[in-house]
Parts: sequence; C-alpha cells; structure tokens
Amino acid sequence: MASLKRWSTRHANGLEALYRRFEAGFVALNPLWRRFGFERAEGPVVAVEQAAKGLLFDCRMCGQCALSATGMTCSMVCPKNLRNGPCGGVRQDGHCEVDPDMVCVWTEAWTGAQTMRDGVARICEAQPPLDWRLAGRSSWLAVARRAAGTN
Repeated sequence: MASLKRWSTRHANGLEALYRRFEAGFVALNPLWRRFGFERAEGPVVAVEQAAKGLLFDCRMCGQCALSATGMTCSMVCPKNLRNGPCGGVRQDGHCEVDPDMVCVWTEAWTGAQTMRDGVARICEAQPPLDWRLAGRSSWLAVARRAAGTN
C-alpha cells in the first residue's frame, strides 16, 4: 500500500490532470444525480470512491477531500490528523515523530505539490477545519452538489 501511495505522490501531476477530466465528467452527470437523488447515489458512489482513493492515496474518506491542495497525498493519514502542514516533530530524516517508520505525510505532500500546476501555492493555502459529520461521505458528490447549486 505504501509503495502505491508513494507512486501516486510522485505522479501527482498526471493524477491531477486525470482528476480534472474525471471531475468535469462527474459534474456533467448532474442531471443524472438530481434525477436519481444525491442521497440515494451516496452509497454506491462512496463504495467506488473509497476503493479508488483508498488504493491510490490511502484515503480516510473525511468527506472534504484536499488531495488537489496537498500534492495528491491524503493529509488525514497523519496520526495527528493535521490538515495544514507538519507538526513541529518531523524528524530530520523526514519521518513522523509518532510513527518513526512512516514518512511524514507533509514531506510526501510537498514532494507531490512541487510537480502539480500551482501545487506549491495551493499547499500553502489554509484548509478549513474538518466537519467530522461529513466523514464517510463522498467528496465527489459534494463537488457535484456544489456545481449543481444543491449543497
């Protein structure tokens, strides 16, 4: 799993381009989501999203995905759930102070952000605090809802 997550970070620019196309297609399906019902679509979409993002990014399904702002690295993998940068305990070798066998999520995020369009600027933007009520929900459908004006 860790090697695929590292691969995703190293190929963040390609995954970003792929996601932009996927997002446009997903949003284009808004008439379908509205007809079917966003709430009814939630279960099947979450299953697919969790499988895909879990495999590629070790996603924690927080419901408020920030992969595009964190170098295609899921910041929720951080043992401290830090969403806006590393803690003060990152070891000199770039590993986590809580789990010394794990490379700091933010070390990986910085690596990925450097390859992405505007990635360095986006990783420096503060992410809003998590709304834990959205955990386990689809961030893909949330994007589609916002685009449809049915947030």
